[in-house]
Amino acid sequence: QVQLVESGGGMVQAGGSLRLSCSASGRPFGSFAMGWFRQSPEKERTFVAAISWSGGYPYYSESVRGRFTISRDKDKNTVYLQMNNLKPEDTAIYYCAASKTSDYYSPMGYDYWGQGTQVTVSS
Repeated sequence: QVQLVESGGGMVQAGGSLRLSCSASGRPFGSFAMGWFRQSPEKERTFVAAISWSGGYPYYSESVRGRFTISRDKDKNTVYLQMNNLKPEDTAIYYCAASKTSDYYSPMGYDYWGQGTQVTVSS
């Protein structure tokens, strides 16, 4: 079992930045690929970014590429999502997830989820 706890959400104006953190406990963190998803009211949960278990290659959705950066610190059992140049359409609950497979883009590819952290971007 893996427990994931997100933090770092909040309210920011358009153009601002936030850094989300996801702390993992339980099974060895390094054996999982890690991802970030987001969900707005009445919308499906969508892929934002992911990073392989080795941390050697990141994956991004087209809507955040060039603005968001995912990284992981295996020593701290933590994955980060640095979000720059935020836009109102980035407003959502952001979820951290852990995957035992390489199906990074689909929520179905993830085995464990955090409780989510709210990000609100005002115009």
